[in-house]
Amino acid sequence: MQQSFETVFRRLAIEAGAAIMEIYGEADLGVETKADESPVTRADIAADKLIHDGLRAAFPDMQIVTEERASSHGGKREARFILVDPLDGTREFVKRGGDFTVNIALIENGAPAAGVVYAPAKGRLFQTLDAGGAVEETGAFGAAPGARRAIRVATPDNAALTVVASASHRDQATDDYIARYNVAAFRPAGSSLKFCLVAAGEADLYPRLGRTMEWDTAAGHAVLSAAGGFVVRADSPSTPLTYGKPGDDNPHFIAYAAGVRLV
Repeated sequence: MQQSFETVFRRLAIEAGAAIMEIYGEADLGVETKADESPVTRADIAADKLIHDGLRAAFPDMQIVTEERASSHGGKREARFILVDPLDGTREFVKRGGDFTVNIALIENGAPAAGVVYAPAKGRLFQTLDAGGAVEETGAFGAAPGARRAIRVATPDNAALTVVASASHRDQATDDYIARYNVAAFRPAGSSLKFCLVAAGEADLYPRLGRTMEWDTAAGHAVLSAAGGFVVRADSPSTPLTYGKPGDDNPHFIAYAAGVRLV
């Protein structure tokens, strides 16, 4: 019998988070620069191996696409495949900031069907449930789930929105887009935590008008969708963000709670 995605994703995210935090506590993070000028550390590689090997053991016949394995990039995607970013927010990790996450997602027919986002430095884990809906777990993160609460997007006040945007990639285009709205509060955040803040009702709107890859967004997208939110293309707000695209690049997108009036 195939193991549950909910159980396997949670276990591997927690195990990868522990490996990441062990390296995080060391003086030498082993920082190198990849061909695209982005940083990679020993933690990225260790978490990738742990997650990839665990997924391959649990789901031997499934296609696995992970940021740190160039051989998995591009090419034809199966109708059902797994997307992994073993350490999203590597720049935050290198700066010893806490906004980095472990991301694992299941994609079915171009849409995120399940996912987990674990922020080990913040002690927050967000996950879709096989039975439907999304939860946040906090606590000791043992073999069995600890304290869980169901999460749901907030009912937004379009006259006083809370906006979350990248802490390290915010630019003029993003500021110009945010300026279209009546904003009461702004929350900077890194990595896929931005999706989760909207999912948990802590923000209403997350615009991303810069480059991202599918593995950056899939798990957070899954959590937000399960919590009642949406992720759409910025150039076509009636079109959902999809996965399995050639090249693995995302278009610019807008993530938001149900009830936000996009402008």
